[in-house]
This record gives sequence, C-alpha cells and structure tokens, in this order.
Amino acid sequence: MTTIRTTCSRCGDVELTTGDVGLELAGEGGEGRYRFDCPLCGATERRPANERVVSILLATGVSYEIVPMEEPLTEAEITRFVRELNEGDWFSELAASD
Repeated sequence: MTTIRTTCSRCGDVELTTGDVGLELAGEGGEGRYRFDCPLCGATERRPANERVVSILLATGVSYEIVPMEEPLTEAEITRFVRELNEGDWFSELAASD
C-alpha cells in the first residue's frame, strides 16, 4: 500500500493512504489542489499541487475531480459588497421584480 506523507497545519507531519487523499484539478493545465482530512485532528486541509505533485498522486491511484479553480474573495471585495448592501433600496427593487 502506498503511503503519502504531508503536513497538517495543526498537527504537523501525517501519513495517509491513497484513499485518504482527493485531487481537485482545474479544467486547464496540470495543476490543482489535493485535500485530505487529518487523521489526528480531523481538520480538512487543502494544499496546492503543481504538475509534478499531480502526476505523482495520479500515478499512485489518488482519485480526482475536475473543479473550477476560483480565487478567494479579497477584503476589498467584501468591503464593497457590505457597502452596497447598506446603500440604496436594493431589497425593494429585488422584491418588486418578482
């Protein structure tokens, strides 16, 4: 059985099997992320995976799925969203569009 060594941000080094790891691939290119639930604390971890890591994980039999790779929201985007929620009468306009 293949052992995969990685790091949990809380617990440090952990050992996993291929069944413990999932690979999330972008539709384009050979990069993505791998994810796992830490066997010690149970936290779900996601780590970037370059083309080399993706190739190794696929060769060991790790399952994968194609997912959109979206960038996380920025602080500026959240601030702008909150400001726009507080301005105007958007709720009345939305309710009237039914």
